[in-house]
Amino acid sequence: MPYYHTLGRIPQKRHTVQRRPDGGIYSEQLMGHEGFTGTSALLYHVHPPTTVKSVKRFRDVKLEADSDETLKHRKWFTSRLKTGGSPTLDRVPLLFNADIAMYYVAPDETDAHFYRNAQADEVVYVAKGQGVLETQFGDLPYREGDYVVIHRGIMHRWKLDNAAGPTNLLVHESKGHIRPPKRYRNEYGQMIEGAPYSERDFGVPRELKTYDELGDFRILVKQYDALQEYILDHHPFDVVGWDGCFYPWTFNIHDFEPIVGRVHQPPPVHQTFQGDGFVICSFCPRPYDFDPNAIPAPYNHSNVDSDEVIFYASDDFMSRKGIEFGAITHHPDGIPHGPHPGRAEASIGQKETRELAVMMDSFRPLKVAKQVSAIEDPAYHTSWIEAQHTMVSAR
Repeated sequence: MPYYHTLGRIPQKRHTVQRRPDGGIYSEQLMGHEGFTGTSALLYHVHPPTTVKSVKRFRDVKLEADSDETLKHRKWFTSRLKTGGSPTLDRVPLLFNADIAMYYVAPDETDAHFYRNAQADEVVYVAKGQGVLETQFGDLPYREGDYVVIHRGIMHRWKLDNAAGPTNLLVHESKGHIRPPKRYRNEYGQMIEGAPYSERDFGVPRELKTYDELGDFRILVKQYDALQEYILDHHPFDVVGWDGCFYPWTFNIHDFEPIVGRVHQPPPVHQTFQGDGFVICSFCPRPYDFDPNAIPAPYNHSNVDSDEVIFYASDDFMSRKGIEFGAITHHPDGIPHGPHPGRAEASIGQKETRELAVMMDSFRPLKVAKQVSAIEDPAYHTSWIEAQHTMVSAR
């Protein structure tokens, strides 16, 4: 996490006594990544976090690939997926490899259970909706355009504000730790001048609610490619205080400061997050390149060691035709991609773009999940020649 934060009551020194009103001691828990050497937080519980009454394997969630392994550009429409259900149980897999998996869900229910992903960090882009992420670290409000970063092992529950409108979530599951790109940080971990955002742009838990309740509390833990059901004998959000650099946080896409130049800038200037084996970028409204001869639309390119996935969070994208909100394109390693016919010419002389999109580039090939075959545009890979054929026929 970008910086140190604390909420509630903690003792002056780590690993020392903090007594409850009845004279007992609060139960200390260290939570963090990379054993005892990565970012971490110390939490102080009313009850030990280990008092489990029962456990069982609830449901497999192993990812299965589409049988069509043809090398081609592909496009899907998430608006055609079933809506409703749970933000954690009804996620539809889109693409995946050993480093990253992407899901989509349009939930309308606040979960009764608590959820913890023990096999991946999560970056959840809120394409639509608002609400509160309830966690052991406190309540974390979220709104449309937020990236909600939930590190591995953080227990939480999505509390949807359905009165404010529908919710659409794009979920990235990362095997590695999610962090701001290294080049945006100095050797002390602070965001540098010239980075496209700063610590002021991060949303962090500000209100800690402590629940001292006994009973049967259902927790679903994702591990071993399955959901494991635990019944805890007390409310899991019983933390009275915590401190550290490991906690859930938000960053809104509209707080990303685009980097522009006299001529076209390559996609790394849009990088927002760094993972192990992938990056996440934000394409935001911004001025176009200002050289009179500049071509603002991207040039054709072959990234010979990465796959490109773009989620379109608006109906407009400078280099694409036939885009709608919620569409997703996949341009795999091995074949070039670039602007649709006419888009490069149309961008010349334009002053700005109003596009909004989230891009994930993986450095290992992605597999397509079998669940999205029904929402695919089967002709997308031919869409670069349609306009040219029309022009030739008219001559």
